[in-house]
Amino acid sequence: MSHLVAPSLLAADFANLQRDIEFVNSSDADWFHIDVMDGVFVPNISFGMPVIKAIARHAKKPLDVHLMIVDPDRYIDAFADLGSDILTVHAEACPHLHRTLAAIRAAGMKAGVALNPHTPVESLSEVINDLDLVCLMSVNPGFGGQSFIERTYEKVRKLRKMGHEAGATFHIEIDGGVTTSNSSALVEAGADVLVAGSSIFRAENPGAAATAIKNA
Repeated sequence: MSHLVAPSLLAADFANLQRDIEFVNSSDADWFHIDVMDGVFVPNISFGMPVIKAIARHAKKPLDVHLMIVDPDRYIDAFADLGSDILTVHAEACPHLHRTLAAIRAAGMKAGVALNPHTPVESLSEVINDLDLVCLMSVNPGFGGQSFIERTYEKVRKLRKMGHEAGATFHIEIDGGVTTSNSSALVEAGADVLVAGSSIFRAENPGAAATAIKNA
């Protein structure tokens, strides 16, 4: 199966958000990646509910919503109502991760777990068969424009091996510092969803950048 590309709307032009959403609709990209930050779990604040509702109105591709927030359980039903297709929570923010994943699936969404760079993939061993996606942060969450953490390749390989050994099927998504120059190595390591923000929206030719990452 070929890998998927999920442009991160955090890097879009907020003054021209509808234009950028329509660009993703018509591009070779597959999903919309939407980072929700609360200023507590990460040192930044991003999209709120009204903005996501507006995005959903125009988006013609799945909404991949990444919650970088404390106590995400409070908002599971709200994000389902907004039209989220995939809801990803941080393992570090969920003391009852198994229950959270079950609640996301019960609300009709695919369930994802994100891991910060310092969190080992082995921490997911007890829920490996209960999730649809693992998002490996390849930068520290909360700030754009950071350098890709090279250790990520090894983490992808380890996680893919864990999945095979458990007979589990899930996407491995990479979020942070993905570019046309490292995307093929990530796919080779076992990643199958690449989140790209600046490398698409700030490229000279965003459509060509999305296609290049898709064809990596």
